[in-house]
Amino acid sequence: MVRRERIKLRPEVTALTSDDTQSSRISTNGITLNVLQAGPVDGPLVILLHGFPESSAGWRAQIGPLAEAGFRVLAPDQRGYATSDKPRGVRAYALDALADDVVGLIDQARRDRASVIGHDWGGVVAWGTIARHPSRFDRAVILNAPHPDVMLCELRANPSQLLKSWYTLFFQLPGLPEKLLRRDNFRWLVQAMERSSRPGTFSEADFDRARREWSEPGALTGMLNWYRAGFRTRHQPYPDPLITVPTLLIWGENDRFLGPGLARSSYARCESAHLEWISTAGHWVQYEEPERVNQLIRESLAHLSHSAGH
Repeated sequence: MVRRERIKLRPEVTALTSDDTQSSRISTNGITLNVLQAGPVDGPLVILLHGFPESSAGWRAQIGPLAEAGFRVLAPDQRGYATSDKPRGVRAYALDALADDVVGLIDQARRDRASVIGHDWGGVVAWGTIARHPSRFDRAVILNAPHPDVMLCELRANPSQLLKSWYTLFFQLPGLPEKLLRRDNFRWLVQAMERSSRPGTFSEADFDRARREWSEPGALTGMLNWYRAGFRTRHQPYPDPLITVPTLLIWGENDRFLGPGLARSSYARCESAHLEWISTAGHWVQYEEPERVNQLIRESLAHLSHSAGH
């Protein structure tokens, strides 16, 4: 079931999309997601997957340019986030379920194939999805997100990465992380984003929107359950140890959360890939260097832009 409605863009997000952007409720894999849609309905399909603690608005600088280039763009608020469904239980956020959400969006769009672009946790989902369903994807673009198996190996063997990722262990506790994140109008989340990005990357309007999304009933638990499921559930074995979908890996070098070794090891898991380092950006690379990121995405998807996308 797809229900579409026009949305009036708030002034603070006018750079987010084109005038033809729609906000829809789309059913996929047994849940319903809020999805931003833009671009010609017959254009090649591109799915944008946000990370923690973002939403589809995290692609504000990419949705419009992709739509104007002729792509059909879907940017969901993934399960557990904003106004999308928030199924109960940690197992509902296992990587296999998250990947099936993405494939379900392709099916609902009545397409056989798509390209996927993911950042942070959205990038991890992108890795997992193209590994499980390679025949459904033309290209993948992944921003500052390690292959999930690489991340687990690094956490077990690299004390430096474990130190960078200390919060992932804290998030395993029941209830307490939610209380901390909610305190003082979500001060911890706001400060974490501010301190890990260049000054001015996020506006107060961005944080006002984010606070509304974090305040949705069940949102904090849903968001944290991604981390809990990452430690407590095992995904199904991949059909091939190598990623066979052509992949562009974009990595802001100044990432405070993820070391550069994760990028190199993830690149090594690919049969056909290109690793692009951006020295002037950190973890929030698509916010900090949107023009460069958009150029790289356009180049990666250029051969698709003249096809019908079916």
